[in-house]
Amino acid sequence: MTIEWEFYRAFLGVLREGSLSGAARALGVAQPTVGRHVAALETALGLVLFTRSQTGLLPTEAAHALRPHAEAMESTAAALERTASGLRGGAGAVAGAVRISVSDVVGVEVMPAIVAGLARRHPALKVELVLSNRVHDLLQREADIAVRMTAPRQEQLVARRVGAIELGFHARADYLERCGTPATLDDLGAHALIGYDRPTPFVRQAAKALPGYARERFALRTDSDVAQLALIRAGAGIGVCQVPLAARAPGLVRVLADAFSFRLDTWVTMHEDLRASPRCRVAFDALVAGLGDYIGAQPPAQAGRAVKGR
Repeated sequence: MTIEWEFYRAFLGVLREGSLSGAARALGVAQPTVGRHVAALETALGLVLFTRSQTGLLPTEAAHALRPHAEAMESTAAALERTASGLRGGAGAVAGAVRISVSDVVGVEVMPAIVAGLARRHPALKVELVLSNRVHDLLQREADIAVRMTAPRQEQLVARRVGAIELGFHARADYLERCGTPATLDDLGAHALIGYDRPTPFVRQAAKALPGYARERFALRTDSDVAQLALIRAGAGIGVCQVPLAARAPGLVRVLADAFSFRLDTWVTMHEDLRASPRCRVAFDALVAGLGDYIGAQPPAQAGRAVKGR
């Protein structure tokens, strides 16, 4: 039995948007087309995928079970198109799309300069930035290249360690003038602390280096690293941010440097099958060099000698 990819695409659209109309807008097709494709998929599979409710279409247990497989198909289809786009320019041409996964802060604060440089050197290269703190699956081709704060474990991946990004407490100078500069970690209790709302694996790991760094102590809470940085820059209180980033921000002052420091080991990673791809190789090398400059480390050699994931 052959089922068209468009049927699964419509299925994913309805799953994500919760309605035929929302899926149609997201996919850029007519609503009746989405309805026909979902109905055709249900007929082909012999399953009911959605039930109607007052709030929209609700996915059934079968739909939830099929979702990861449909998303894997979606990632593969996108990777196929990116690979094909790179081949259209001919052998050795730096052309087509490359998809890069980075954390929110790195994506907003560091990547623009790196991408701008890539665009100047390789105008036929298209860069897709995926900003998320989630670790994207490079084996499933959710992205071509990922900047990760942990060493890769899969054998099929190649990676380059570019250094460690240091984190520390920072505040704006005028906040410290108003509220005073803490001399010890205990002094933080008298300050407006900026921190997370819900703990993540990274937060739990960082908290080991800073006992008492807990949600109930924060006057301002958000799970967005970019929002935390914005609050620090606005003078709202004291929070943790990347030291090299704070060094580029006028008016930010590091506090308690001797009492707290946390380092994020930083790696640039891609699937070993992509090492021969010109579009991925130049992007990989640009990330290694750009992040190395950002961290302050000497950029390592070319991507072709990257170490295998372990």
